[in-house]
Amino acid sequence: MANILMVVSAANSLTMRDGSEHPTGYWAEELVVSHQTLLDAGHTVHIATPGGRKPTVDEVSLAAESAGGQDRADSFRTYLDSIDAELSAPLVLADVDVDGYDAVVMPGGHGPMADLYQDADLGRILTGANAAAKIIAPFCHGPAGLLSATDDDGSFTFAGRRLTVFTNEEELGGGTGPNTPWFVEDALKEKGAIVENGAAWTSHVVRDGNLITGQNPQSSEDVAKEVLKALAE
Repeated sequence: MANILMVVSAANSLTMRDGSEHPTGYWAEELVVSHQTLLDAGHTVHIATPGGRKPTVDEVSLAAESAGGQDRADSFRTYLDSIDAELSAPLVLADVDVDGYDAVVMPGGHGPMADLYQDADLGRILTGANAAAKIIAPFCHGPAGLLSATDDDGSFTFAGRRLTVFTNEEELGGGTGPNTPWFVEDALKEKGAIVENGAAWTSHVVRDGNLITGQNPQSSEDVAKEVLKALAE
């Protein structure tokens, strides 16, 4: 069985375009569905955050209208409660040795736009994982974390790679809207990534070798399943 590192944002707010603070964190469905799918398959999952701080769930993601109904919202909350001890004492990202892991998984929520996108420790982990052809699987806003990774010559580690991410269309239509401080899709394109979008709010997964990415919360389970498939290869 594999050891999987799940990197989660420790941010609880995002500074918006107008300077206001927007409460945020990780998106419940993304962490819960991916964590549970990987665990149920018999793998070990270790959660790590910047500074080893307990990550904050975006409360919007636990509302019935966001979760896909009250039953799903309740099930997400119950699952998070069941792993609260692990969430309360995550690994410190700076202390993580990627050699001990077979895959790095990164759920989203807007949190990664506040911390992971420029986290040097995450950059080190991702660059090392990519060099060793380990599985790297960010989804929704999780691919913002890829921006932290640069090679020795300063170039973007994932330039020229095919991937997907929460789209500008989704951000403007159902995310934080025009007040969004920056768009992850645009930032990745500017760095040289090849972004391949699917239809808004439908599951869409792109695999380019060891890089597995998902577009939105609806992609959570399919990303986890693609990771399982890649681990079995």
